[in-house]
Amino acid sequence: QVQLVESGGGLVQAGGSVRLSCIASGRTFSSYAMGWFRQAPGKEREFVAAISRSGGNTYYTNSVKGRFAISRDNAKNTVYLQMNSLKPEDTAVYYCAARSKNLYYNDYVRFDYWGQGTQVTVSS
Repeated sequence: QVQLVESGGGLVQAGGSVRLSCIASGRTFSSYAMGWFRQAPGKEREFVAAISRSGGNTYYTNSVKGRFAISRDNAKNTVYLQMNSLKPEDTAVYYCAARSKNLYYNDYVRFDYWGQGTQVTVSS
């Protein structure tokens, strides 16, 4: 299995930017496709973004397209989520996730391993 640890969350003003990081351990990082999910109070967990094992393909939920960018550095066993133009509705606990199967156009929201999450609060 793989263990995931998120960091970088905090309080930010609307319109600002935050960069989340997730460090993976347990197996070769490049063996996993990676993703980010979020869960707001009283809401179900939702998919945010995903990136393939080599970084060649990325996927985003419609509400963050053009504002968020997922990337990875396999040499550092780290995946990032750059969040720009933040809105109050982006407030949530953000979770890093991993899967051993690579991503496909019709299969990119199923993940096997999860981090503990990091809180992002966007004030208005």
